[in-house]
Amino acid sequence: MPIMGYNNTTLERKTLAILEILQEAREPLGARAISRELALRGVDLSERTVRYHLMHLDEKGFTRLEGRSGRVLTQRGREEIDSALAVERVGFVNARIDDLACQADFDLSTGRGKLVINLTFFPLQQEGKAVEAMRPAFASGLCLSNLVLRAGPGERVGGLEVPAGNAGWGTVCSVTLNSVFLRHGIPVESSFGGLLEMQEGRPRRFTEIISYAGSTLDPIEIFIKGKMTSVHAAATGGYGRICASFRLIPSSALDAAAGLLEEMKRSRLAELILVGRPGQPFMEVPSGKDRVGMIVAGGLNPPAAAEEVGVETSSRAMATLADYSALVPFATLAKRI
Repeated sequence: MPIMGYNNTTLERKTLAILEILQEAREPLGARAISRELALRGVDLSERTVRYHLMHLDEKGFTRLEGRSGRVLTQRGREEIDSALAVERVGFVNARIDDLACQADFDLSTGRGKLVINLTFFPLQQEGKAVEAMRPAFASGLCLSNLVLRAGPGERVGGLEVPAGNAGWGTVCSVTLNSVFLRHGIPVESSFGGLLEMQEGRPRRFTEIISYAGSTLDPIEIFIKGKMTSVHAAATGGYGRICASFRLIPSSALDAAAGLLEEMKRSRLAELILVGRPGQPFMEVPSGKDRVGMIVAGGLNPPAAAEEVGVETSSRAMATLADYSALVPFATLAKRI
């Protein structure tokens, strides 16, 4: 019999969000932690309401209570997310991009405010190896920014807690560009994430693409976990495939966009951003009439390099928001590891 307005194949969106949070967690979570994470995703549910949802999820066999530690996702719950709920999540990535672009409030003129960041967890015993693997990617500018942050086990980054035995590294997400442009009246259309082929240190073309509108997962995470990247080779030898996204802006905003990119460079927020010509294909990708194509390097490229050399990584694109003041140049932080 249906519970809470969902049947055997479809769960309501709020319940789906709870299941996804438990799926991404590395440890049991309580109602308070889940409520906090839901708020970051634009879902307003009180701690009490979350408990109500969890009770019914327990009854369905999707979650299980682990003593006083909180709930974990069961195998049945994982299967439900992977199969029956796929259609419900189509377009989730685009919605997440738009939501975070609106939430971020970094001001170029003052250098204050929050940026959108990705978060990657490395086992502490492999952190040194990860840092060395990321170093060439940052030095070569194969990312949006060389600014990073680090948090130790148990520390929080935004609404997320670093698991025990891990270090959390935050990198600037390309959605930050959407946010900056939006604050200056320039709409940005996020088209797809892809693998950008590099030859002699220069971008040549996209070899694989995944549309944001038709995906239930972030394309960059897919490419990294699918071991389809060769960021380390691109950074050290000039040949390889890196993660990048394709965006579109109005042709009429081209001059204003160029000015903003110069300001972003002064704030260390525009390492690898390429801009095409109005109405012309860019890197073999059509831009359309009255549009300009833009290619933005993925902020998760350096962690991808660590994955490529055998470091165990767990990356989440568009993970949360962080204050600009909390970020430091990679080279500065790497000296402390």
